[in-house]
Amino acid sequence: MAIDCPPGPAAAVALFRSLGDPTRLAILRRIATGEARVVDLTGELGLAQSTVSKHLACLRGCGLVDYRVEGRQSFYALTRPELLDLLRAAEQVLAATGEAVALCPTYGSPAGRVDT
Repeated sequence: MAIDCPPGPAAAVALFRSLGDPTRLAILRRIATGEARVVDLTGELGLAQSTVSKHLACLRGCGLVDYRVEGRQSFYALTRPELLDLLRAAEQVLAATGEAVALCPTYGSPAGRVDT
């Protein structure tokens, strides 16, 4: 199966780095279920307001989320429905590879590694 790739991987690398942070991934997963305000995210994810705002700014900068204003409130939502497909595909890859990614000596978590 051939994969069409634009010249240079910089954009793809930036996309996957933006998804690679646990907090940003948690925010995206929550927003994937529907719009959310910063106060909703802080309460549901147990994070500080400044942390949520910082990560939302990053996700907005990457073009993955945006917001709409209603009165004095901002409601954040995904900008691209394809992101849901990407997250689902990642879950399928993880299910298919089992613990291989967690055990990766370069990118796996220390708890998932087997040191010999």
